[in-house]
Amino acid sequence: MSPIAAPRLHTADPIAPFYGPDYGALVRTDPQIAGVLLDELERQRSSLQLIASENPASPAVLAALGSVLSNKYAEGYPGRRYYGGCAQVDAAERLAVDRAVALFGADHVNVQPHTGAAANLAVFAALLTPGEKVLAMALPHGGHLTHGAQGNFSGTWFETVGYPVSEQTELIDYDRVRDLAREHRPKLIICGATAYARLIDFAAFRAIADEVGAHLLVDAAHFAGLVAGGVIPSPVPYADVVTLTTHKTLRGPRGGAILCRAELASAIDRAVFPFTQGGPLMHAIAAKAVAFAEAAKPEFREYAAQIVANARALTEALEQEGMRAVSGGTDTHLAVLDLRGRDGAGVRTAVGAKVTGREAEMRCERAGIMLNRSCVPYDSAKPMVTSGLRVGTATVTAQRMKEPEMRRIATLIGRAVRDADGVAVPAVEKEVAELVGEFPLYRPR
Repeated sequence: MSPIAAPRLHTADPIAPFYGPDYGALVRTDPQIAGVLLDELERQRSSLQLIASENPASPAVLAALGSVLSNKYAEGYPGRRYYGGCAQVDAAERLAVDRAVALFGADHVNVQPHTGAAANLAVFAALLTPGEKVLAMALPHGGHLTHGAQGNFSGTWFETVGYPVSEQTELIDYDRVRDLAREHRPKLIICGATAYARLIDFAAFRAIADEVGAHLLVDAAHFAGLVAGGVIPSPVPYADVVTLTTHKTLRGPRGGAILCRAELASAIDRAVFPFTQGGPLMHAIAAKAVAFAEAAKPEFREYAAQIVANARALTEALEQEGMRAVSGGTDTHLAVLDLRGRDGAGVRTAVGAKVTGREAEMRCERAGIMLNRSCVPYDSAKPMVTSGLRVGTATVTAQRMKEPEMRRIATLIGRAVRDADGVAVPAVEKEVAELVGEFPLYRPR
C-alpha cells in the first residue's frame, strides 16, 4: 500500500493536542495510521452516533490516555508494586479510587480492570468455583455475553441459568426470577443488561439473593453514568459487587472498574491481580480518574438527566415511525425497537416490509446514522439478523442536542430504514450532515 498524506488539524481544534506536538512525528513515521486517526475523527464528526455503548471521551480524558503514564509498568497496587519508580502512578491510582468511592458511595473500588468483561471475569473468579451455578438475564432478552454465553468464560466454566422477561410486558418478572433461584440455588445472581431499557428493582434482587444464599452482582456497565448523575437509583446499597465500564454513560476512557463491600475487597483485588491480569494500564487509570472527577460536577448531572429525556423523546418519535418500543418505552439512555411493530390491538404497524435488524442497521449506516441491530424478546430471527434495533442517546446528548433534535433524528431513521433501494440516501445523508454540523463533536474553540 502506498503511503498517504494525513491532513493537518487546525491548531484551534480542541482535539489537536492529542495528535500533537507529536502528531507531526506520527505523520512522518506512519502516515497511513495518521490518516486512519483523522478519517475516524471525521467519521465521528460527520455522522450520527447512536450506539448505546459509545460516548465521546472529553479532551481531558484523551489527554491522560495519550500521556507518558503509558510507559510505566506497575504490577500490584499502590504502595505494593513489583517495580520501582511508581510514586506518580500510585498517586494517579489513589486519585481514581478515592474519586470513584466518593462518586458511587462504595466501600471499596478496584480501577484496574481493562474492560467490563475483565471486571466480570474477576468477580466470577473471586466468588465462584468453576462448575457452580449462576442466574442471570437470558442473552436473547437483553443479557450480556459475560452473563452466561456459550463460548464465553461465563458459559464455559460455570453452569448458567437465564431468566427471561415476561412475554406480555417484556419486563423482568421478579416472581419468575425467585422461582428459578429457589429451583437452581445459584451461588451468584446477576442483574444488569446490555439491551434492557427499564429500571431494575435492586431491592427485589437483594431479597431473592438473600433467600437462596447467593451473592448479588449488578452489572452497571451501561447505566453507571446515570447513577453517577443521580437520575436513576444506585445499586450500591443492595449489591455485594457492582461492575461497570467507564466509557459508556460515564463518558470516560475504555475500561472497567469494580465496586464492592469491604469484606470482599481482598478477594476482588486478588482476582484482578494476580489472578486475571498483570500490569495495569496506568494511562487508562489516570483517564478514569479524570472521568470520575468530571462526573462529580453539577453539569454532569444535567447531562445525565438530558440523556434520559432525549432517550424518551427519541423512543416516542420512533414509535411514530412504526418501530415499537420493547417494554413500552425507556427509563435510561437506550431503547430497543421491534421492527415488526404491533399496536395495542396486535395489529401489525411495521416500519418496513419484513425489514430485519441487520438490514435496518446497514440502511442507516449507508445514510450516516450509526446504530446497531438487536434481538427483541422472544425473537424468531437469528442473533446475527434480529428483528430489532438498539439506539442510545449518550453521544448526541454530549453534542448538546435536546428533544427537538431527537424528533428530527427519528424521522431520519425512519426514512433510512424504509429506503430499501437506497433512493433516499443522498437526501438523508445531507440532513444528517446539517444536523451534526449544528451540534459539532469536539466543537472548535
